[in-house]
Amino acid sequence: MSEFPPSGIPHSEPTPAPAQPVGWPAPGGLPPAPLRPSGWQRWKRPVTLGGVIVFFAAASIAMLVFLGFNMGVQALLVGLAAAIVPVPILVFCFLWLDRYEPEPTWALVVCFAWGAVIATGIALIVNTWSSKIFEQNGISDGIVAVVVAPFIEELSKAAAPLLLLLLRRKEISGITDGIVYCGLSATGFAMTENILYLGGHAYAAGSEEYGVNTGLQMLFATFLVRVLFSAFAHPLFTSMTGVGIGIAARTASPVVRWLAPVAGLLVAMMLHGTWNLIPTIAAATGQTILVLYGYFALEMPIFLAMVAFALWLRSHEGRITVRALPAYVRAGWFSPPEVAALASLSRRHAARTWAKRVAGDPGRKAMTAFQFAATRLALVRDGIERGLNRTPEQQAKARDEERSLLEQITAAREVYVGRDPQTPPARWTGTAYELSFPDGETRTVSPPPEPVVPIPVLMPPPPAPTWGYPGWRR
Repeated sequence: MSEFPPSGIPHSEPTPAPAQPVGWPAPGGLPPAPLRPSGWQRWKRPVTLGGVIVFFAAASIAMLVFLGFNMGVQALLVGLAAAIVPVPILVFCFLWLDRYEPEPTWALVVCFAWGAVIATGIALIVNTWSSKIFEQNGISDGIVAVVVAPFIEELSKAAAPLLLLLLRRKEISGITDGIVYCGLSATGFAMTENILYLGGHAYAAGSEEYGVNTGLQMLFATFLVRVLFSAFAHPLFTSMTGVGIGIAARTASPVVRWLAPVAGLLVAMMLHGTWNLIPTIAAATGQTILVLYGYFALEMPIFLAMVAFALWLRSHEGRITVRALPAYVRAGWFSPPEVAALASLSRRHAARTWAKRVAGDPGRKAMTAFQFAATRLALVRDGIERGLNRTPEQQAKARDEERSLLEQITAAREVYVGRDPQTPPARWTGTAYELSFPDGETRTVSPPPEPVVPIPVLMPPPPAPTWGYPGWRR
């Protein structure tokens, strides 16, 4: 157990709280708000955000200019229109996986843009250069597709999620997040690659050689192969790296933290290389049927297994919530129905419906904020219990985040609590309810074994802040 557990969690050696420090409010209040940052700290975030936007905007313009110069504007527009078709579907699938604790929009956009612009540019340069070197030395160009392309493409696609792991580890709370980030990067990569194939290798090549009709026919044939049959290929490969990144983000072992992403990256490269090897062999032997054999006998089972794994992972954060939050129930921060209502997406939907019924749209929005903060709190507590915060600085950040989330939860609850006229006012004591009945008497009622829908609960005042661990009583 961590050295800074919440109130109500047993301490091996309880420490009495020291005297209230100067500048703190009376017990039951909150510490003073942090000072407003000044100087560079005030401008650091907007300057950084502006720099990222300018970087990706410039890279996108450069990529469009390059593609338009090599393919022609008409081929670029045709390829873009065809390549963008599967993108909304793939993006929706990854966002659907991430409904328990949605990731920040900026991180999702950065990963997609990285795959679409930066990773594609790196791969294009390396693959083109490798093809020229191999051709000059009499080596088959198929080696580039089987060996070089899988290595550089998977490495470049995974670079943005790996940077998030190194610089913003708290944004990756598990394997699901790793799959989402890597999947979006791969989706962006596949979109730009499809522009090259659909607009350049298919439409432009066919139009220049035999006319527009032939170009459209080649475009349709390439669309069937690359979009309808293999749109999932790049996201599937890179999701293996996402599994490794997710494991690394939730382990306390330094060895596993380094080896898991490397192992995931190697699996992604091997799957990618195998995928490229099948059509290479089919082209060399003239046996086109080998492509279908490889697709249905190898790639499709792997894809279906990954889908089943992702569906199982989707509810993992709900299970963490149910496992981690009962400690806060015993401490009086949550009531049992609130925790039970977080266990599944259907229960969360029922809770939002209830909150809208009793408090309107503000109540629904407050319940959504409550659910998000509660899920984050469960992940923070799970990380504390796993020992993910090894340094004093990391432990201090975990304490601060835990306390901030509890404040957000309390503020969200105040919007809808006590608004249901069909339910008597209730106060959760940490072990039972104190219900105020119409006859004026207050009775103590034990919680039901499996409560589902939240009821209005008037929470007791938050514990008084103590020195060294704000917001908790000892």
